[in-house]
Amino acid sequence: MIPGPAGTVRTTAVGDGPLSRAAALIHTLVTVEALLLLAASPGLVALLFLGADPTNLPLAAVCLLPLGPALSAALYALHHRGRDLTDLHPARTYWRGWRLNAAPVLKLWAPLLGWLTVIAFTLTRFSSTGLPGWWAVLLVAVGLASLLWGAHALVLTSLFSFRARDTARLAGYFLFRHARATLGATSLLVLAAGLTALLTEALPALLAAPLLLSLLHSSRPVIAETQEEFTV
Repeated sequence: MIPGPAGTVRTTAVGDGPLSRAAALIHTLVTVEALLLLAASPGLVALLFLGADPTNLPLAAVCLLPLGPALSAALYALHHRGRDLTDLHPARTYWRGWRLNAAPVLKLWAPLLGWLTVIAFTLTRFSSTGLPGWWAVLLVAVGLASLLWGAHALVLTSLFSFRARDTARLAGYFLFRHARATLGATSLLVLAAGLTALLTEALPALLAAPLLLSLLHSSRPVIAETQEEFTV
C-alpha cells in the first residue's frame, strides 16, 4: 500500500516492482533452461557416447535433432514470458511452444544439420581432397553464414506461422537486411564457441536460456518488421 494524493491510499500489484520483475525473469529462465535440457536430453546423452572420430559426424547430427524443437520452444516461452510473479506459467508456455513448433522447425533444422555435417566432414578430411587452401576458408565462411541464417530461421519459426520455404527466404533476407541483428547472433555464436573451447562444451547448454534471451533481444528489428510487413 502506497499513500496517494489527498491522504488517499492506493495499492500496487505484487508484480509491479523491479524486484518482482527480476524474480519473475529468473524463475522463467531457470524453468525454461531445465525444460530445454529435458527436451533435448535424448540426443545430448547419446552424444556423450560418441567418439571424436569424423565418421561419427552423421550420428552426431542425428543426436542434435531434438535440440531444434527444444530451442524453438524456449524462444517461444521467453518471448511470451510473464512479468508478474502472481501470473507465471513458463512450463505451460514452453510445452505449448514445443507442440506448435516441433514439426515446423524440424523442416528447417534437419536440412541445416545435414548441410553443416557435410561442411564439417569435408573440413576434417580437407588434406585428402586435393582442393586449394582457400576452399577451406570458403567452407568456414559458408558454415558461419549457414549458422547465422539458422539463427534467424529459428526465431521466425518459433514466433510466426509461415511455410518452411517462406521462413527460409525471410531468414536469408534478414541476414543482410538487419546487419545489427546478424551481428548480435554472430557475437552469441562466438561466445558459445569460446565457452566451449576454453571451458567445457556443457557450459553453452547450461547457459542456453540467457543466450536465447539475448538472441531475442538482438532480433527485435527482425521480429518487428516481420509483424508489420509479413503478417496480416
